[in-house]
Amino acid sequence: MDADDMSDLHEEGKNAINAPMLPAGTDIHPEDTLLEENAERFMINPTSRDNPKFKDLQKVLIDWINSELEEDRIIVKDLEEDCYDGQVLQKLFEKLSGRKLNVAEVTQSEIGQKQKLQTVLESVNELLRPHGWTIEWSVDSIHSKNLVAIVYLLVALAMHFQAPIRLPEHVSVQLVVIKKREGILQTAVVTKELTSTTEMMMGRFERDAFDTLLDHAPDKLNVVKTSLITFVNKHLNKLNLEVTELESQFADGVYLILLMGLLEDYFVPLYNFFLTPESFEQKVHNVAFAFELMQDGGLKKPKARPEDVVNLNLKSTLRVLYNLFTNYKNSE
Repeated sequence: MDADDMSDLHEEGKNAINAPMLPAGTDIHPEDTLLEENAERFMINPTSRDNPKFKDLQKVLIDWINSELEEDRIIVKDLEEDCYDGQVLQKLFEKLSGRKLNVAEVTQSEIGQKQKLQTVLESVNELLRPHGWTIEWSVDSIHSKNLVAIVYLLVALAMHFQAPIRLPEHVSVQLVVIKKREGILQTAVVTKELTSTTEMMMGRFERDAFDTLLDHAPDKLNVVKTSLITFVNKHLNKLNLEVTELESQFADGVYLILLMGLLEDYFVPLYNFFLTPESFEQKVHNVAFAFELMQDGGLKKPKARPEDVVNLNLKSTLRVLYNLFTNYKNSE
């Protein structure tokens, strides 16, 4: 090392010491002081990393990935360590989209991993961008184990493919941005919102006539509800059942299942569902089973999630019933 190098290194160290104060618990790594001019590094504020809602969000995403990839015998324990090389993301995207990606199965080298990530992310971005998602991830950010980028990507996939999970709402993290300007390290703290409300995140889907009705003609809502009640009772009356409250009486899934049997003219065996469900999980099972019966009958997969119907989300329940109404309104 010559005198100039020594001098540069000494200057770097001095600048690092003189850098603006960082949030408590944030460490400047040696590589931060060696950043190139105008280059940036992002770190999660330690307080944010320990935030219970952020931890809860990670757990929900991990459980969802493990559930989706059970048949592949893939077990994810840590999002940063298990998602950065593209293997898990490839398998997850293939499972959700039903598409096979043209990538090498196992890649140990950094170049191979980045090539795989490039292919996976190009397919993901192509799918998500038209739906208004902001692309908050890149090959470099995922491969460098940037947890925020990984979580952003997984949240977008979960919402787009209507994963049967409940994401914690309003999860934000604070990022420490370290940038080098004129040889001096500068830091700033920015807040990143990872999830908003389920309604807003679901709102990225293509809007249908029903959205328009709810948003722009709320006065017609009662007319629609009355029509739907008349429609469902016309069929449920055959079993001496009657509905007066749409949002609550379909929430456990039982009436939805019985209604599908009546509309498609078959008897649903009682062992296939919970006739008197007590837990949230049993109700979700029932509504999900009703959705399967709808798809078996040739209907599109409902835009609503079973959890939303169970949680008395009026918009979701009405959308499911409206879908049945438009397909079976002439059934006797």
